[in-house]
Amino acid sequence: MEENKDRPIIYFEHADIYNSGNLVISDLNMSVRKGEFVYIVGKVGSGKTTVIRSMIGDADIKSGTALVGEFNLRKLKKRQIPYLRRKLGVIFQDFQLLMDRSAYDNLAFVLRATGVKDKKAVRNRINTVLEAVGMETKSHKMPHQLSGGEQQRIAIARALLNNPEIILADEPTGNLDGDTTEEIMNLLMRIHSRENGPAIIMVTHNKSLFQKYPARTFICEKLSCTEAPEESDIQLDLSEFI
Repeated sequence: MEENKDRPIIYFEHADIYNSGNLVISDLNMSVRKGEFVYIVGKVGSGKTTVIRSMIGDADIKSGTALVGEFNLRKLKKRQIPYLRRKLGVIFQDFQLLMDRSAYDNLAFVLRATGVKDKKAVRNRINTVLEAVGMETKSHKMPHQLSGGEQQRIAIARALLNNPEIILADEPTGNLDGDTTEEIMNLLMRIHSRENGPAIIMVTHNKSLFQKYPARTFICEKLSCTEAPEESDIQLDLSEFI
């Protein structure tokens, strides 16, 4: 069967998402195509991170349709979850680097865990992703020797290792100062806009980001997560988000 190049790589239709048995998001409708940039915003506890967790097979979907790549999340078996996650790049607010090994070894650990054993292939891939994030001269550094922005760049490099079609970024600038936040956003935008760049789904509560870097935006509130009209000026009270 010929691949439909216009088929969304993320597709939710009337999906109900649960966390620990509790309904968090009801009737989610979301369609994301290759190369798109999408924000998910909302107050703390509104379910925006749960939407991301559902995409990595870490939250239950009990009704509707939910597809990520070739995976049907409603029919996903536990043994399939590692294979789903290998197709995704995930970036966390707190970086989640292994503190007892260098930046290079953090990346090498991931490649080896996903079955890449050839040392030359590992070295070449790591050099490529480090260059993509501007960290090629700091591969020998331990995480504690890097600034927060540099640690996040290593985390972004880690997300790029398997050439994912989708990057899920959960508050990737939440622990960074203003200038560093802008550097990381510019980096993500460059990655997204390159030829055959990945789709990026980004959770944030930082209103200035989606004003300065406009893109499709979904707002989570009151058990729903719905797309804001393209022409709307999204009004959000940041004091309620933090």
